[in-house]
Amino acid sequence: MNLNSTYLIRIFKPIVILLLFMSSSFIFSQSKINISGFVYDEYAYPVPYSSIGIIEKNIGASSTEEGSFSFFITKNELGDILEISSIGYETFKISVKDFTELIDKKIILKEKITELKEVSVQSSKTIVKKALKKLKENTLSSKHILGILYRRWSVEDKICRFFIEQYIDVVDRGPSYFTDGFKIRHNRTSSDYRFVKNLQSHHSLYYMEWNNPLRKGISLGAYKWKKVKDTNYENEEVVVIKGTKKNGELITLYIGFDTFKIYRIEKFTDTDNGTTMDAIYVYKNNNQNKLYLSYHKREYSFYLKMPDNVKRILVQTGKKPKQYVPAAYRHEVFVLNLANYSKNLKSKGDESNQRDMTLYKLDYNQNFWDNLSLPPETKFYKKNINELEGLFDVPIETQFKFSNSN
Repeated sequence: MNLNSTYLIRIFKPIVILLLFMSSSFIFSQSKINISGFVYDEYAYPVPYSSIGIIEKNIGASSTEEGSFSFFITKNELGDILEISSIGYETFKISVKDFTELIDKKIILKEKITELKEVSVQSSKTIVKKALKKLKENTLSSKHILGILYRRWSVEDKICRFFIEQYIDVVDRGPSYFTDGFKIRHNRTSSDYRFVKNLQSHHSLYYMEWNNPLRKGISLGAYKWKKVKDTNYENEEVVVIKGTKKNGELITLYIGFDTFKIYRIEKFTDTDNGTTMDAIYVYKNNNQNKLYLSYHKREYSFYLKMPDNVKRILVQTGKKPKQYVPAAYRHEVFVLNLANYSKNLKSKGDESNQRDMTLYKLDYNQNFWDNLSLPPETKFYKKNINELEGLFDVPIETQFKFSNSN
């Protein structure tokens, strides 16, 4: 090889690699088809937490509180059936191809009125007891991997001041057990505007599990149970039962009357020390008719002691410092993928040593976030991001760019 040939290779090799990368990225983007739209009822109100997807292939998503949904498929799924179901409505079915050809991608669900005959209704406590007894049978209890998008906002003095977002592979066996391990695949954060910077002793996944009544365990005798309404889900009658503790803690369970499946959980606690928690867990069926977690949201409010250095700054600026600052963690979790368990993800990997979400350091991969099938922005998401951006009028994408540079 002569000198000129070597020189030409040095010049054109980077260009060829770049073109190949651009070509593969283009092909990858073209192979994905976005399935997005809105779910409404007959009165044009959004239907939140609907299950939208191709059940046979475990592909899909849940609608947001505003009824919007979004996920990716490939051309291989164009011949499949898209099913949309929600508690209180008749299941809607349409071919994926027909849906993609709709100009106005709005799904209208018809309300289904259900009224169980009192003679057939067992006591509320008995229904809850049977649902808990059949929990392992009704949920996906074999090892599987949930691809989770976990979002956490840190709130201080009633303003969101920090945001962290992670894509995590979680080894799960359903709500009858605690998770077997997790692997954080990707991570990105906003700018950090906190002045207290409280750190949790465990990853937020741990607290998501611990606060789930199904994983933690429900003491039947500690609650006063009462049926609050009847509804339905996927052609099954559903009983909505509320449990109330003497301390004011509330749990609401949406239970299938025939299968005793628990489709949805709502939990609220308000303690004497000033802490509160409001949470929801939504489950959906897989292709084996077993339930697995689809969506979770919670807000935990508490108080933090004002750091001495912040007190001194406030005094120097002529302001009276507080002893304690109102704070909160706001969480939103989407399950974007369900896969069979693989030994490639060690059940007790390097993430078994629990610590705060912010202490896991990963290289930032912008290409991953650009190609991830992100869910639509919920009202909850927009509220938190708007507070964060409003502090110094810096868009979240700009914060991502400069806070996660390698």
